Amino acid sequence: MKRNHIIHLSFRTKRRRFFAMCWTTILTFLFLLPSCITEDVPDNTPMGNFEALWQIIDNKYCFFEYKNKEYGLDWDEVYRRYKNKISSEMTDKELFQVLANMLNELRDGHVNLIANHETSQYRTWYDDYPANFIDTIQRIYLQKDYVSTTGIKYQIWEDNIAYVYYESFSSGLGEANLDQVLNELSICDGLILDVRNNGGGMLTLAERLAARFTNKKILTGYISYKTGKGRNDFSSPEPIYLEPATDRVRWQKPVAVLTNRRSFSSTNDFVSKMRQMPKAVIIGDKTGGGSGLPFSSELPNGWSVRFSASPMFDPDMNHTEFGIEPDIKVNMESQDIQKGIDTIIETARQYLLEHKE
Repeated sequence: MKRNHIIHLSFRTKRRRFFAMCWTTILTFLFLLPSCITEDVPDNTPMGNFEALWQIIDNKYCFFEYKNKEYGLDWDEVYRRYKNKISSEMTDKELFQVLANMLNELRDGHVNLIANHETSQYRTWYDDYPANFIDTIQRIYLQKDYVSTTGIKYQIWEDNIAYVYYESFSSGLGEANLDQVLNELSICDGLILDVRNNGGGMLTLAERLAARFTNKKILTGYISYKTGKGRNDFSSPEPIYLEPATDRVRWQKPVAVLTNRRSFSSTNDFVSKMRQMPKAVIIGDKTGGGSGLPFSSELPNGWSVRFSASPMFDPDMNHTEFGIEPDIKVNMESQDIQKGIDTIIETARQYLLEHKE
């Protein structure tokens, strides 16, 4: 009996080991199964990097439908056309140029391909238009005794009009600094706020500045977010409201906002907000656009790509991606330039003198 008992125990031990091995094999198979059904990851070759870039944009970019309507963008046709330009013998520089040209088909100043040796940029949004800003002439208006604080330069002219230039929403803009500037300018009859050549920066600073021009909560636009890989997979538009800067100095008189084609990105958003202010007027040229919130990703070779992923709209649900038209359209005139006169500034100045309260 003892020997049979030992044999029986040995058999049960082997059976347990057998089933344990089977379960281990099954679990290992189930663990590895997802890797068999995931999408192929592009490799680090010219074609692999091309495929990766096209797919990233195809899955995340936010303006395909809009740009198809505006100028006939066909992203599938772009794929076929540029794929024929890729070869395994390409240098990094040659590959970069092809990929940059493909991205430029989107006509979006927010879209950049970034490598160690170069950064691509779509520049037609301002190169094809008048500059409408000359810094040597602007310095005449600022005069030599202008005040400068946290990126803002300002001057009070003899006709009691204030001129303020803010060149970048990347420059720090503190609440206390704004209080100081607006307090000092409160004696003026009107304010010229010049954001020409302001290429953007932080949306929070654009909101902070705009909040000084309203006394109540206002609807300034809408935003949608990507919800899937489909080109039209977006959330329902969510409203964007601007709250007044409570317990802070707010401007209560007419204000003229000066714009040109280099008023871009968060500056474009600032101008869109200012259009909702009852005492504001936009004067100059159409802004450069750039309304989508940027998103970044990386290619197999380490290059990064930055592009618009969340579309933004004005209160009437119009895209502002291609810029905002001014209320008063003005270009700098050549005869004025020769005399050291800024036509846009003078138009704003005259408007404010005629509408002072």
